[in-house]
Amino acid sequence: MKLSVIVTTYNSPAWLEKVIWGYSVQTHTDFELIIGDDGSGPETRALLDQLRSETGLDIKHIWQQDEGFRKCAILNKAIASASGDYLVFSDGDCIPRCDFLAVHAREAEPGYYLSGGYHKLPMSTSTRINRDDVLSGRCFDLSWLKQHDLPASYKNSKLTAGPKRARWFNRLTPTRCNFKGSNGSAWRQDVLDINGFDERMAWGGLDREFGVRLINLGIKPKHVRYNAIVIHLDHKRGYKDPATVKANKSLRLENAKNGVYWTDHGITKQQEAE
Repeated sequence: MKLSVIVTTYNSPAWLEKVIWGYSVQTHTDFELIIGDDGSGPETRALLDQLRSETGLDIKHIWQQDEGFRKCAILNKAIASASGDYLVFSDGDCIPRCDFLAVHAREAEPGYYLSGGYHKLPMSTSTRINRDDVLSGRCFDLSWLKQHDLPASYKNSKLTAGPKRARWFNRLTPTRCNFKGSNGSAWRQDVLDINGFDERMAWGGLDREFGVRLINLGIKPKHVRYNAIVIHLDHKRGYKDPATVKANKSLRLENAKNGVYWTDHGITKQQEAE
């Protein structure tokens, strides 16, 4: 099955490079990599040109002018450009384990979306990861991570669960199966049927609202929390705004209450503007 992998970024080429190294060693190789770029400078474009040549990956660079945080807009542009029937979403600070896409492809079912998670690293660990650590898979080894400042936590079980344990953990986890923009997937037609992401939303719960509308369409959620693994590189979040988060939550709750699945502020808005 061909996948369209949509990875968002903004002026973080050092982190994005590590992420793309992760996609260069995936065991599932039938995919295109779409970089949804929310206004990065020329360094990101140069990096993608370099990595396209070095890795042989099918990399599309979808860019928009920097006019503030407009992640939903660039996501919709990336979705519109996708050629695969199945979409995998992640971020430019999340390095995928080599079986990440294989898990999403294997677990995909009609009538479902998949919800994963991420394993957050401290900054000191994030900066130490180099190309060989990613290509060898060493950066996913719990012993190696602990030697490089990863603190002890029950959450570390994500990195050590084998296939059988992962299936049980996915069934038993009390974590809500919300859609995760850092690690989620859905059928392209289902995404088109809800008109993609709501572009009225800035940072704070935009992916969760997207998932609510998928559920309202009749799509069921399914966990891949313990088998579709990405590690999350640390960074500052200067775009956080409590008022925006509150407004986004209000919209999500309203849509959940009223069974809304379509947004007028989505993909078709982009196409009409063009």
